[in-house]
Amino acid sequence: MTRAAFLLSKDPVLQHGGDVALSRVAMELAADAFDVSAICLSPESGSVTADFVPDGVPVERVAKSGTDPVRLLTGALRTRRSLVHVRFDSAALRAAIDASDADVYVAEHSYMAESFLNSSKFGHRRLVVSTHVSEALVWRATRGALGRWEEPRLLRDELRVARAADAVATYDAEEAQYYRDHGVASARWLELTLPPGRQIDVSVTPRRMVFLGARDWPPNQEAFLRALSLWPRISAGIPDAELCIIGAPKPGAPQPEYPAGVRDLGFVDDLAGFLATCRAMMAPINTGGGVRVKLLDAARMGLPVVATSTASGSLADLFGLTSFDDDDAFIGECRRLLLDRDAAVSAGRQLFESNRRHWELRRPHQAVEALLRAETDARRA
Repeated sequence: MTRAAFLLSKDPVLQHGGDVALSRVAMELAADAFDVSAICLSPESGSVTADFVPDGVPVERVAKSGTDPVRLLTGALRTRRSLVHVRFDSAALRAAIDASDADVYVAEHSYMAESFLNSSKFGHRRLVVSTHVSEALVWRATRGALGRWEEPRLLRDELRVARAADAVATYDAEEAQYYRDHGVASARWLELTLPPGRQIDVSVTPRRMVFLGARDWPPNQEAFLRALSLWPRISAGIPDAELCIIGAPKPGAPQPEYPAGVRDLGFVDDLAGFLATCRAMMAPINTGGGVRVKLLDAARMGLPVVATSTASGSLADLFGLTSFDDDDAFIGECRRLLLDRDAAVSAGRQLFESNRRHWELRRPHQAVEALLRAETDARRA
């Protein structure tokens, strides 16, 4: 059986987040046709076996080193690479890759391919890059002057990595087109979704909306503040309307002023159980999008979503979602779902059925297998 090793920036056993959740799903789907293993950066070291695949996934942990500003700056100037790509070019990670024996390596995030490109495997084993979200986009929008300085270097690095890979997968169709327009013929949109879960009975939910996302990720913090600013207009005249915030706060961020009806719950023990008590999810994202796992979670359960085009991306076409970018339109849709129970029930049912059909047709399974079996070498395209 063909062996596939996933190169992960986080530990899939210890850590959480949207990119980790989608990496787990990708490995589960890959395990249908491949012998799957993982090499990950982790706060711990050593080898473990992850149990999210029936036969288990061997995980080789590589201790993640701290950030050394002098090393990063020196490396960036010497190699003309971005700070991010210099940081993830790790001698320990290269050694783990050299010691492994997979047929295809799947780098989750462009920067996780750097160590592979400098390993003994490059040129001898296939490399697949799953971009997740462009760091250039995030840095430009969230890192001020440094982000604007780094953006062109990040774009150059991401294109360089993509051109060196044998196949490139994105989580947005427009991003895949961007890569193809820049000479990466192998780039494709990976239609990855989550398996259907227990469908929410939207008809019995109170007038409660939820915002979901860890705020240590800058686009989520930005969206969280936007949600707070919109909520007074959303809830106006609806005395029982409630907005619940789920996800860890941004470390060191000042405590915001919460409008009436907003509860910041942080971490909840039973996320699926809590979401089943919500009328709809709001996703007022302005920057990035990446794996969009929050929307995929909503779709698998049939929880209505009010999202911007940035939040939904190509999932809008996949699930038949309407995007709401203008404040007035976003507010109006939130109010409609809070006030019109039947409209919310219909929206949730449509979303659940769209996701169920996509999964039962095995389109995610087929997409992952085709990606890992891709023989086209982008360097020869």
